[in-house]
Amino acid sequence: MRVLVTGAGGAIGRAVTAGLLANGHEVVALDRLPPPPGSALAWHTADCADADAVAEVFASEPLDAVVHLAGHPGELSLPDSLTSHTLTTAALLDAMVEHDVRRFVYAGSNHAVGRTPRPAEGDLSVEHRPRPDTFYGVAKVAAEAVMSLYADRYGIDAVSCRIGSFGPAPASMRQLATWLSPADCVRMIEAALTTPAPGYAVLYGISANTRAWWDLEAGRALGYDPQDDAEAYAGDIQPGSEDSVEASTVGGPFATEAFFRPALDRSS
Repeated sequence: MRVLVTGAGGAIGRAVTAGLLANGHEVVALDRLPPPPGSALAWHTADCADADAVAEVFASEPLDAVVHLAGHPGELSLPDSLTSHTLTTAALLDAMVEHDVRRFVYAGSNHAVGRTPRPAEGDLSVEHRPRPDTFYGVAKVAAEAVMSLYADRYGIDAVSCRIGSFGPAPASMRQLATWLSPADCVRMIEAALTTPAPGYAVLYGISANTRAWWDLEAGRALGYDPQDDAEAYAGDIQPGSEDSVEASTVGGPFATEAFFRPALDRSS
């Protein structure tokens, strides 16, 4: 499969690109940053929010699928968040329709449901309604809505992977529930790319964590079989004063007043 990976220069992008190559796929990279020295990838330097630049990439590269990882990782104003996450998704999907590319895999976020209280029993499923905790989360929900529309309107297979806390190891008590290892991230993306005819689907992008707050069954139904467990690192993590706040909602600190701000930036 020849896969366009947006945000290929980021932490998740580098892990996914290496994993896809190891799995026998071809990778075409798209990032706002230039390629790292020595990179042998077909690399396009452009902003995914620039629909014309995206169209040029599709016109120059035969593609089978898109893995959309690009986007600002933190909180912005509402318009900037929508541009970074929702409009980039729309630009890519438009190009996919034009060039008959049928599979779209998206780096969604747990912050799409971040205001949901932590479940007292059981796990949070993909059937729970979106409850974003930030404008970042709102933009991720909006991107999923665009994906759903294009799945219904054009028959594109679109999978949103609501990523928890990606990294080489969990770094807090909350991350014992939310961690996604690099190896499981690759397994997740591979499953989302290759599962037969998913239509529009959502899964939670976490490892097989003993303390998980999210239900992994939706991912397993698509072929995602996580192998790692944050519990292996539990002895290295010390309780902190912020733990109770971070565990009160599934979005953790993103749901606190520290992230309250107006939707629109206004000149003074």
